[in-house]
Amino acid sequence: MQKKWRIVLSCALALTFAASACAQKQAAQASQTAPTSADKQKAGNKQMASIYDFTMKDIDGKDVKLDAYRGQAVLIVNVASRCGYTPQYQGLEAIYKKYKDKGFVILGFPANNFGAQEPGTEKEIKTFCSLTYGVTFPMFAKISVKGADKHPFYGFLTGKETNPGFSGEIGWNFAKFLVGKDGKIVARFASGDEPESDTVTGAIEKAVQ
Repeated sequence: MQKKWRIVLSCALALTFAASACAQKQAAQASQTAPTSADKQKAGNKQMASIYDFTMKDIDGKDVKLDAYRGQAVLIVNVASRCGYTPQYQGLEAIYKKYKDKGFVILGFPANNFGAQEPGTEKEIKTFCSLTYGVTFPMFAKISVKGADKHPFYGFLTGKETNPGFSGEIGWNFAKFLVGKDGKIVARFASGDEPESDTVTGAIEKAVQ
């Protein structure tokens, strides 16, 4: 009788070990084939043909389809309230007022990626921009423009496959992308390029023609 129970016990243990090994193998295979966040972002970017395919949250938390800006020249800027370049808000507002009647708009995207220079809430950012610089161009909710949590919109703007002419990671606050009226990205400007400089305004004037 004892011999019989030993056989049964041995079989049960063998089955348990086999099931455990199988489960571990399946888990390992799943982890190898599961898409990473970077893979998902890359796949998502491939599906987006232009900025018009994105819907973003504005500074008040409302959905805004960027398709609403179709037919306009668009300057996209990652902004911050406590940066050495923050005074560029003044220049951005100036060129917005100068060219908006010609079909030009600026979209500001607050981001806290660099030096934690945009720590505030959307409400605080909106108040700061309005009271300090009189900003009237569209402002959006805070997003990440770099790193593992980079928003797909900035993945699109900086990706080699989606924006081969002007790809590359954002280096700091107040980097700028200029989109033509046809939806194609036509220029990119560094943080140090002042909004009212000949370089930036010259490109805008061509884009609004």
